[in-house]
Amino acid sequence: MSDLSQHEWATQLESDSKSIILDVRTDAEVEEGMVLGAIHLDIYQGQDFISGLEKLDKTNSYYVYCRSGARSGQACSIMKQMGFEDAYNLLGGFNDWDGETIIP
Repeated sequence: MSDLSQHEWATQLESDSKSIILDVRTDAEVEEGMVLGAIHLDIYQGQDFISGLEKLDKTNSYYVYCRSGARSGQACSIMKQMGFEDAYNLLGGFNDWDGETIIP
């Protein structure tokens, strides 16, 4: 797992052909907007979160974010324990994100 700055995260994401964006915030937070193309798995959903991770291809690279970077760091640690090799935490999270967003 790596913690990446906003610029590093966006630059690496753009050049990574195996990139998947993972939003680990709550449903209420997602309603305020999310990064374009993100998959939503709420880390607070416990076993449902783990089950959702188990369905993902571990050979892809995952760019993970939450509101501020704390929960996404935890998610990356969980992913590493589950055998994911490439999980990147967005420092500052969605609060600091200035890239494209959508309202789901």
